[in-house]
Amino acid sequence: MNRRLDDPELAAATADLPDTRVLPDVTVLKVGGQSLMDRGRAAVFPVVDALVDLKRTHRLLIGTGGGTRARHVYSLAAELGMPAGVLSAVGSAVAGQNAEMLGYLMARHGVPVVGPSGFGVIALHLAETGAAIFPGMPPYDLWQRLPEEGVIPPYRTDAGCYLVAETYGCARMIFVKDEDGLYTANPKTHPDATFIPRVTVDELEALDLPDVIVERPLLDLLRAARHVREVQVVNGLAPELIRRAAEGEHVGTIITAD
Repeated sequence: MNRRLDDPELAAATADLPDTRVLPDVTVLKVGGQSLMDRGRAAVFPVVDALVDLKRTHRLLIGTGGGTRARHVYSLAAELGMPAGVLSAVGSAVAGQNAEMLGYLMARHGVPVVGPSGFGVIALHLAETGAAIFPGMPPYDLWQRLPEEGVIPPYRTDAGCYLVAETYGCARMIFVKDEDGLYTANPKTHPDATFIPRVTVDELEALDLPDVIVERPLLDLLRAARHVREVQVVNGLAPELIRRAAEGEHVGTIITAD
């Protein structure tokens, strides 16, 4: 009780204690903003149908990305000289808009939208309806960690959804994007890029790829995780893959901590 909270011996002692997995049977899915929500009805409706079907047999927490509108507001705020914390706050609003839209599409199936303050009753929502939707942006706002360069918030919606999965000790973390997974380059602009089905964090960082399908700070979070030691990236334009991934099948790219 008399030690400093950053004391190495205290840190080691707390690391030895077992963590309680709060929601060990829940799957967290992140629905991409630019990759899916921005594509409109043709991409989103099949994903909604897949999620509605999946929640009959699985408990789901569904996070949303920001997408093109977030990139636009980041660009404007940066040009106006706003700091990273302000960009974090405005980016949260865009992810919230996507959560609201997805929530309205799933409302008739009893799926609610919850903000950061609503996570205290998330277990009730899961028990009642089997799923809940949340904005993927972590609620750091003005307290966002400063990036090493520029003012774009380093912890955005990929990191936010993953932190929910790790904090609650969930079963799986699945990123639903518009590509089959990770490639050696952006396959949209480099059709000769090579698909990478499985990779560790260290291997991925050693590759030093110019484009990574998930936010790079996610890799540091994954390396330090206790519960969710791997994530999978799947193609939401083939929505049948969502169920297969939720059931543990390897259908995209799996990134592991070690």
